[in-house]
Amino acid sequence: MLVAVVAVVGMKALTSRYERTITREQLLAPDARQPRTDLSEGLNYLLVGTDRRGASDGPDQRSDTILIVHLPPGMRQGYLISVPRDLLVAIPPGGTNGYRGGQDKINAAYEHGGAGQGGAQLLSATLTRLTGIRFDGAALVDFAGFKQVINLLGGIRMCVDTEVRSIHTGTVFATGCQQMDGARALDYVRQRYDLPRGDYDRQRHQQQMLQAVLNRAGETNLRGDPLKLDRVLRAVGGSLTLDTNGVRIEDLMVALGSLPSDALSGVQVPSYPETIDGISYVVLDNGGNGLFDAVRGERVPGWATANPRWVTRL
Repeated sequence: MLVAVVAVVGMKALTSRYERTITREQLLAPDARQPRTDLSEGLNYLLVGTDRRGASDGPDQRSDTILIVHLPPGMRQGYLISVPRDLLVAIPPGGTNGYRGGQDKINAAYEHGGAGQGGAQLLSATLTRLTGIRFDGAALVDFAGFKQVINLLGGIRMCVDTEVRSIHTGTVFATGCQQMDGARALDYVRQRYDLPRGDYDRQRHQQQMLQAVLNRAGETNLRGDPLKLDRVLRAVGGSLTLDTNGVRIEDLMVALGSLPSDALSGVQVPSYPETIDGISYVVLDNGGNGLFDAVRGERVPGWATANPRWVTRL
């Protein structure tokens, strides 16, 4: 997100300064890492948002959001592929907790791995085993800390399509497009109960929030307000732990600079809910209906055209 915001405002010289605000860790397991020497091909990034609340920073966290960010060669399109948090998967042994492996919801992989670096590595290994996709990098995002970023941008515009009451605060989100501050936006995109498609609607709202942040960064005259730009980029950097797989942030920014702000699409993994032994899971529909093959083979635009049910233009 830091790279994308810098790319939006077009300020190359800032990258070296703000790289220092980001925590660097090895977030990808060795088998989940794609060897990368340049950015001439497409990119697959793993984006993990944690459900950390308040001062809690222990290992009993689950990954609240799991996104595969896919950029086909040419960097003129982007796809935010949301992995259902309740997806039933085989989690391999690993992590810092000595986890021995087993069947569970995919968002439990982060917790079984001990959260943080160990959790991200076990989650990436689980995804690679499931999809065959190796990643060019990964980012761990503290969405709770991301509230400040949204506030510094002056809020974001979100369009509520179904009225829903927050299970966290009791706030009612009425239908219609509206300006939201950081706390309200993050509360809204965490809701899944009482929505027509449950967690699938929640995934779409999270994708829309990321697009709204990028849109707002583009609308705001950050270049004309250096102090505000400094606060925004420091806040973004402070909420990120990054694994660039050896690629310089400046090179990533240059590559992303050609991505139009309206070129993102949201993708949901073809799947369906199922109750197994009294527990609610999500199960892949026909192995993902060819989505993962399309990502590996750089054929996602064609897959999206053939599968409009699972794709949303953001």
